[in-house]
Amino acid sequence: MRSASVHSASMRSAGLPPRLPSISPVSFTLLVVFGAVFLASVGQVAPAPEKLAAGAPRMAELVGRMLPPNTDPGFLQRMGWRIVETLQIALVGTVFGVILSLPVGWLAARGISPLGVFRQLPRALVSLFRTVPDLVWALLFVSTLGLGAVAGTMTIVVDTIGFCGRFFAEAMEEADMKPQEALHAIGANRVTVLCGAILPDVMPTLINSSLFALEKAVRSSVVLGLVGAGGIGQELKVAFDLFQYRNASAIILAIFAIVLVMELLTDRLRAKFQ
Repeated sequence: MRSASVHSASMRSAGLPPRLPSISPVSFTLLVVFGAVFLASVGQVAPAPEKLAAGAPRMAELVGRMLPPNTDPGFLQRMGWRIVETLQIALVGTVFGVILSLPVGWLAARGISPLGVFRQLPRALVSLFRTVPDLVWALLFVSTLGLGAVAGTMTIVVDTIGFCGRFFAEAMEEADMKPQEALHAIGANRVTVLCGAILPDVMPTLINSSLFALEKAVRSSVVLGLVGAGGIGQELKVAFDLFQYRNASAIILAIFAIVLVMELLTDRLRAKFQ
């Protein structure tokens, strides 16, 4: 027994790391506060087991009313055109958003922006676009541009700038400095340095971010129709409003297929460009 205690004491004296890291009083206080907030939130917003048990039969009844999905040719044709519109919104909005994100990211990049300290302005704009949810932008554009796909496309443009603008700026900040210094040494201006040194170096990152933006835009464009911004989501809202649950199940399956195909496509493209 004594030899074991002597052995443990010798291990401590040897400077071995403790089993648990030490924690400061401030960190301990923050952990206690976080735990208290979490427990209070669980009591207020977490679903109670009895509510889940009571809702299970109603969910089963709803699923039963949604099956089998509607396969009427006229409905499928109308749904197909809505799917095409959804993809158009996502594609056009993403392309315009990526194009606009390039100058925004350049102006916001630290050490590269020609705006100097005023680069915080485009960074603030990107933060604004990222902070406001898609549905809020869609409501704003529906209120100003009217119902339809144009409002959805503008929403995707703004959302893509908020998403890609930040990642483009960070990628440009991490670009290799040696090619930039070489171009500066021969008198190249900032635009030449951007096109000749920065963009070729970070192009794989820009492509990956753009593909992620396209994948995100497809999901977003599906939801935007719920507030009247066009696409298949608008057809889904009509189906639930009119209690046409078989139509709703067919639309949900179509949305799942769209998202799955888009994920597979973007994964292949990302692997190709890496």
